[in-house]
Amino acid sequence: MTASPVLLAVALSLISAVCYATAAVVQERTAAATPGMRGALARGAWWGSVALNAGGALLHVVALRYGPLTLVQPLGALSLVLAVPLGSLATGRRTSGTQWRGVACTLVGLSALLLVTAAGGAPHDTLGTAEVLAVALFAAGAVAVLVSVGTGGLAFAAASGIASGVGSTLSQKLAMGPTVSWDTALVALLTVGFAVGGLLLSQQAYRGGLGGPLALLTLVNPVTASAIGIALLGEGFRYGGTGTLLALAGGAAAVYGVTLLSRAQETGTREAPRTPGAAGAPSRTARVVVARPRPALTPATVELTGPARSL
Repeated sequence: MTASPVLLAVALSLISAVCYATAAVVQERTAAATPGMRGALARGAWWGSVALNAGGALLHVVALRYGPLTLVQPLGALSLVLAVPLGSLATGRRTSGTQWRGVACTLVGLSALLLVTAAGGAPHDTLGTAEVLAVALFAAGAVAVLVSVGTGGLAFAAASGIASGVGSTLSQKLAMGPTVSWDTALVALLTVGFAVGGLLLSQQAYRGGLGGPLALLTLVNPVTASAIGIALLGEGFRYGGTGTLLALAGGAAAVYGVTLLSRAQETGTREAPRTPGAAGAPSRTARVVVARPRPALTPATVELTGPARSL
């Protein structure tokens, strides 16, 4: 018996999320340990994260062959959900109540989206050449504006999410079995460009802190790809108006869950109570650095890079 296309797409997305989650742990550690991008490029660990991201991206592209953008892209948020056990294992800490609430809300939201987008069939339509160019130009302009006028990690995270979401959208055209032509070469070049751009932008975003940028990147990636799928590919939700409302509710639950997870992974520094020193010495204030679980990238991380990351 052959599994339905949507089940295969979900399974591939799950494995892809594991790759992205593991890569994000390594990527964030590298960003924290090196002063600049040149230092990261000199570390073998960073290239290991690139390899994991590439594996996750490849699985993500294959998943797009069997499932629509509105289904595959939101599943990229699972990479952040997987960051909870990975972070707990890395730091030896117990999972907090906030993290469990974030996991529950994200899974409930993604389940609702799965219910209204899983039609059981593989996608048939892809972007035309004119639509590919229009999407690429619009996305490149948006990324350029965010990078030039934005400050801090959130601007780079939003730019990375847009680049990764567009990269995933374009990769679907390649995954549908394109013919060898100049149009195909152009799409492949743009796909790689947006994927690599998303990866580098996410690396820059993490230098200002992980929680907020990671949450924004995780959300912008699927929103970008899903918006393209609905506007240009005619993808939608089942069950009419009821399905649309359920999708919106599920999206809101997933957004809330991702926000909780990102907040739970912020690093905090606080002062311990003053205690008397030995032999009546003056009391001292000890600084205790609270370690955080290491989270994952959305498919969007990049994705090659995110969400991920997915592409």
